Amino acid sequence: MDYVAERINCIEASGIRRVWQMAQQMKDPVDFSIGEPDFNTPEPVKAAAIEAIRDNRNTYTLTTGLPELRQALGREIEQSYGWSEPAVLITCGLSGALTLGLMATVNPGDGVLIPDPYFVSYPHLTRLQGGRCQFVDTYPDFELPAEKLQASITKVSKLLMLNSPANPTGIVYSPAALQELAAVAKKHNLLVFSDEIYRQFSYDEPATSIGHYYENTVLMRAFSKCYGVPGWRLGYAAAPAHLAGLLDAMATFQQYTFVCAPHPFQAAALKALRCDISAKVAAYRHKRDLLYEGLKDRYELVRPAGAFYAFVKAPGGSARTFVEKAINKEVVVIPGSVFSERDSHFRISYATGDEKIREGVERLCKLV
Repeated sequence: MDYVAERINCIEASGIRRVWQMAQQMKDPVDFSIGEPDFNTPEPVKAAAIEAIRDNRNTYTLTTGLPELRQALGREIEQSYGWSEPAVLITCGLSGALTLGLMATVNPGDGVLIPDPYFVSYPHLTRLQGGRCQFVDTYPDFELPAEKLQASITKVSKLLMLNSPANPTGIVYSPAALQELAAVAKKHNLLVFSDEIYRQFSYDEPATSIGHYYENTVLMRAFSKCYGVPGWRLGYAAAPAHLAGLLDAMATFQQYTFVCAPHPFQAAALKALRCDISAKVAAYRHKRDLLYEGLKDRYELVRPAGAFYAFVKAPGGSARTFVEKAINKEVVVIPGSVFSERDSHFRISYATGDEKIREGVERLCKLV
């Protein structure tokens, strides 16, 4: 008897994790594989977590999260968006928010519009709910014109996934582009999930959210990238008051899955909200420039405007073939087919030291 459920056939093991595990076996790799900040957690945030643990704040919290954290986030969102009394749910990372959001909204056969390239989880989690992936091709510049979105909408379309600043492309949508996308979403009464985990890492101008222009938006954010705590698994979802029922549904699913986000880390997040990370952002702007300037004369790539990533066109056309060559030279990159319906590009994560970036650029340039 086969005890494994058939739904596993909807998904496959993470290609990012598979390549990253390979890197752990190498002697001296330049690891451009995983999007994990290379800076340490700010000392005041670590101290707050330690204090919470010592104060025995190791119990469950409310399913929705610590009231004081939800209130602090709600005030920040109200000031930024003008949403009166927004609903806030603390989740186990942004992945938790995304999983709960799709569980609460997608019925079998519902269409989920996903710009391609996309974050690796979007199609797999959509299929697990029985949803239909409706990919919107954004090659070659990875922008999302309103007319492309309009052409992809069908009678089953229900939800639009947006990610800006974006993984894997580093694209940041402009305010004008988001206003045009909001108009299309409003015309078709789409729900929008706005993945904003990299919102602080926008290098040329501040990142804007579609939430400024469209009220049927659920913001999904996390503390992982900006405060160097990906292992804490702490994120949140927020929405205008008229979508509070949707967040209630997500909280109900959380009761029977994640239960609640980790208590001591929720307490520490209050301290994190008061931390200045501008120096970290400036350091990553420098890393972006190191990588782009080092590769632009040898490779075809769009200059990343945010996040930690560059999505580079593979010489010879096949990203899988090129990635094998790169790994043989101990440069660990991810084939673009992990993030796309195409196999034409590869992803670089420049969340590593400056010297490793210089070394990796040199090795990659020798491969051309």
